[in-house]
Amino acid sequence: MEDEATYYSIKNWAKEDRPREKLMQIGKKNLTNAELLAIIIGSGSRKESAVQLAQRILNSVNNNVDELSSLNYKDLMNKFKGIGEAKAINIVASLELGNRRDVPKDDIVFIKEPRQVYNLLFSDIADLQHETFWIILLSNSQKFIRKDCISEGGWSETSVDLKKLFKICLENNSSKIILAHNHPSGNIIPSESDRAITERITKAGKILSISVLDHVIFGKKGEYYSFVEKNIMS
Repeated sequence: MEDEATYYSIKNWAKEDRPREKLMQIGKKNLTNAELLAIIIGSGSRKESAVQLAQRILNSVNNNVDELSSLNYKDLMNKFKGIGEAKAINIVASLELGNRRDVPKDDIVFIKEPRQVYNLLFSDIADLQHETFWIILLSNSQKFIRKDCISEGGWSETSVDLKKLFKICLENNSSKIILAHNHPSGNIIPSESDRAITERITKAGKILSISVLDHVIFGKKGEYYSFVEKNIMS
């Protein structure tokens, strides 16, 4: 009954104002964020249309789609009356699909610059609300071998398990690695702990003839900090 009542109210709008019809008639780029989100939601409630519900959701994140994409389905269900499990999952899945399209992987084979590191890890790191620490394993010619998350949920210089890290390197015949982690706050400037763990891993790697090429810190969408680009390490 709830969905039927909402569908009826939108159906009574002028045809050019209905999100689905508007998309078909004038194209997706001419729809507002609220209208696009309303199409994903599908229906509203007895008290508000899908567009009104979408506007309420977007207003809560200051119309910032990046901030919206950081919410999980439980957050959406708990914060917004009218969003049940199915609608919440639709929203999360649609935003994740957009994230995956946003940064093409370009079939990365060799990693030669920080932007490739960003492209490689973007979908793994971008929307996380907790810190994660990654290593990218490379061959001597810098051919990509694999990526591994070493620590998550908050880490420090002492919490990164170097034994585990280098065990993965040796098992995969990796002679070069790149370190990466995210700052959920969006501040990409390295902390003293970031600098210390980089130095610690670099020194330990030299003993095993494993070179640390760079340490890349992820901030908000599109932002990163490379130790090499900033001449912190060479």
